[in-house]
Amino acid sequence: MKKFTKIAVLFMGLTLFSCSTEEQYTNENNENSNFERPSGNNPITKNWEFNDLNEWQDASQNSSANYYLENGNLKMFTNPNTWERTKVKTTSTFGAGTYTWRVYVPEMGVGDMSSIGAFLYKDDTHELDFEIGYGSESTRQSLNAQADDLIAYMSSQANPSQFVQTTIKRNQWYTLTIELSLTSNNRYFAKWKIDGTTVASKQLNYGTKVKFNVFCSMENLTFIGDHIPLSQNYALFDSVQYLSY
Repeated sequence: MKKFTKIAVLFMGLTLFSCSTEEQYTNENNENSNFERPSGNNPITKNWEFNDLNEWQDASQNSSANYYLENGNLKMFTNPNTWERTKVKTTSTFGAGTYTWRVYVPEMGVGDMSSIGAFLYKDDTHELDFEIGYGSESTRQSLNAQADDLIAYMSSQANPSQFVQTTIKRNQWYTLTIELSLTSNNRYFAKWKIDGTTVASKQLNYGTKVKFNVFCSMENLTFIGDHIPLSQNYALFDSVQYLSY
């Protein structure tokens, strides 16, 4: 009987240890969430359809909460002649997996320093971005941008840094994806995709100890145009999805 008891205790200890190992997501407020928790090899999945803003919080800077829900979309905007930075982020953080934003990219003001953002952020040295805006005239010329083009930027802010640019058409819906897979040394390998096509990739110098909040944003930023915005610029986010590996 004693032998059976020892085996049972050992089994319980191993079970508790396995539950304490690092998960693919954490909740900043240590609250119960409605994530599908992993069972065996089942992935964690999360879909935000923007019928509400549950599990999101305001992260705006120099700005009021310039966003609202409209017809199942999250509409975000910035006002002209300001440096408003309108942002929301998930209350939970995530690791390896596929992150997907469904975004409408409108006209946007000519030369406006204004950016639509879909990105992952831990801190200023652990950040992976999609940013879309009119772009400076010099950048547009270097990419041979046409009148109906905007510029999409795919970046890793550090560890290591990368800054890739491409043109996309305005007044269209896009599916933006960041894939974070793990290499043999347990570090992230990042891919940026637009409508399923890989447009940038980078081996990162960090791995699973870094977890990200997921962001949607509309920000007036100096790098992405030629002058302070003269228009009210906006973006629509139809959905955001996270799928773990």
